[in-house]
Amino acid sequence: MQRTWKTLLPLLVLALVVGYLYTQRHATVTRPAASPPIAAPADQPESNTASSAQLPAFLPPEAHHTLALIASGGPFPHRQDGVVFGNYEHLLPAEPRGYYHEYTVETPGARDRGARRIITGGNPPVAYYYTGDHYRSFREFTVSR
Repeated sequence: MQRTWKTLLPLLVLALVVGYLYTQRHATVTRPAASPPIAAPADQPESNTASSAQLPAFLPPEAHHTLALIASGGPFPHRQDGVVFGNYEHLLPAEPRGYYHEYTVETPGARDRGARRIITGGNPPVAYYYTGDHYRSFREFTVSR
């Protein structure tokens, strides 16, 4: 039986898609070695920083490292960190495009970025939101300066 390009093309496309998904799922992700605390600049007292005691209990420990990276401007472990968050779910207050940015909160044992994110609003950030369920819900929190 002779196969034409019309029958082989869908099989080729399917093979390419499966190969792409396989490589994405099994790609190695660079993970930070340790989660340093958010430290105060030398000229500011410790009480003006976002220490563990001042952050809400609902934030996972890995969020502290993400907040330290946001405060220092990076470098971030994922290329998607710092990109504009579109607020397509309309769960955050309405703001112009470009107001919100998203950052990954590492999930121990995850093979990908996981579902946890911190969303910041403003530049520099003035609003902070945490989602542990990949944008289905958000909890607002504050970070002392």
